[in-house]
Amino acid sequence: MRIEMRVIVLMAALAAGCTAAPRVRPVKMGPADSTLEGARKFLQGRWTLQSYQVFPPGKPPVDIPSSSGTGTLTYDEYSNMDMQIRVSDPKIADALGAAGIPLRDGVVSTTGRTAIDLQNHTITYMLEGQGQLVSNAQAGPLAMNRPRYWQVEGDTLILTTKGEDGKPLSISRWKK
Repeated sequence: MRIEMRVIVLMAALAAGCTAAPRVRPVKMGPADSTLEGARKFLQGRWTLQSYQVFPPGKPPVDIPSSSGTGTLTYDEYSNMDMQIRVSDPKIADALGAAGIPLRDGVVSTTGRTAIDLQNHTITYMLEGQGQLVSNAQAGPLAMNRPRYWQVEGDTLILTTKGEDGKPLSISRWKK
């Protein structure tokens, strides 16, 4: 019996001596700030166009390579967004016009106050107190009443406008 008693005492001593070790692996908690304020802070600043594509129905996509166009997107602390894309290639400018994107002197321009929808990842141009801002080119890919779906890949902001069928009408990629 002495051997059994010793085994029980040894096991009890070992069990009492074991303490929980601190967790060594970091716990992944998701984005640091997934609030509306965090999204606004992320978007704030000046972005440079990396690429731009337009998908006109029944026609081949129109690409604006960096050699044929430059662009800036500015988002301020008051939720104003200004996008200016300068197209230097007349063929691309003509193709954009045919796709329903109005250009003035080779410039695509959208400017206005925006509202961010975190749940749907959209940015929509708004006219204060009047809901969605509607432009004259309502059917165009950049119509002001179309939300811009946004996502982030690394340090790249991707803005996509979609048609009623959910297919992309335009995709732009921006870097700070």
